[in-house]
Amino acid sequence: MQPRNMSMSGVVDLAAVKQAQEAKAKAEQARAEAARQGGGTGAVSPADLVIDVDEAGFESDVLQRSTEVPVVIDFWAEWCEPCKQLSPVLERLAVEYNGRFLLAKIDVDANQMLMQQFGVQGIPAVFAVVAGQALPLFQGAASEAQIRQTLDQLVQVGEERFGLTGLVVDPEAEPGAAHSAAPERPAGPHDAALEAAVQALDAGDLGGAVQAYKNVLAEEPGNMEAKLGLAQAELLQRVQNADPQKVRQDAADKPGDAQAQIAAADLDLVGGHVEDAFGRLIDTVRVTAGDDRDAVRLRLLELFEVVGADDPRVTAARRALARALF
Repeated sequence: MQPRNMSMSGVVDLAAVKQAQEAKAKAEQARAEAARQGGGTGAVSPADLVIDVDEAGFESDVLQRSTEVPVVIDFWAEWCEPCKQLSPVLERLAVEYNGRFLLAKIDVDANQMLMQQFGVQGIPAVFAVVAGQALPLFQGAASEAQIRQTLDQLVQVGEERFGLTGLVVDPEAEPGAAHSAAPERPAGPHDAALEAAVQALDAGDLGGAVQAYKNVLAEEPGNMEAKLGLAQAELLQRVQNADPQKVRQDAADKPGDAQAQIAAADLDLVGGHVEDAFGRLIDTVRVTAGDDRDAVRLRLLELFEVVGADDPRVTAARRALARALF
């Protein structure tokens, strides 16, 4: 199976919020069913904080669980010596962090499709899935201090942007007894409006989705879920009726034309070519001035919002933009 409706590049085809809502709904259904059948208290055993995942169980073990807790994915193989050094550190930290993240281990030899879906070029490689959205963490060797710093940032993003407070860990719990029985979070004041945006996206009504997210932000300007959804819905709305061949030809013919490069960058990002989109606009900043330069800079900042401020590609592009401007 393939990770359904997921972006492996940090950008989604509809909206990260749409994916999170779908996964959240499935997880809540599973928890409700478990409750009806008398399933556990929601607490997990420390042994449940490290799980082996395959393609068949990816949706339930990773996508759905990511609506409750950030899921860190360790891509490894038996023949990989660096993996044998990294994996025990991640397993120990998963227990030490006491439910603030879940560690999913994927054997690349047995799960080639998942490796391809995530764009893994070499192992060890570590990714995360938060509220249905995938993001790269690091590849290759890393010190424990660096790993801790990355995990701390991941946990913070999960809490602040998606309200993921983690799993309740009970040392006395039986392993596997509460796989999907974490307590449900109470509905937020804007859940209905956010759900309206999701429904509009399902119906292909991008204008309706944009308006629904704006309605939320009018009452709660700091709602990160609505900000992310709005940025992504507006991006999709801009490219909805574009002729990709013409847009790319215009960009090739007019390397210094701000609007031509902006339009091409939008297509780059929707297609998952994040670095290409950022690099195109940064190069255009260097060769433009005045209003044109401001327009390119502002669009680049909008695309940063779409990908997410915590993505390492955004961090690198911000530094490049600063050098181009000053």
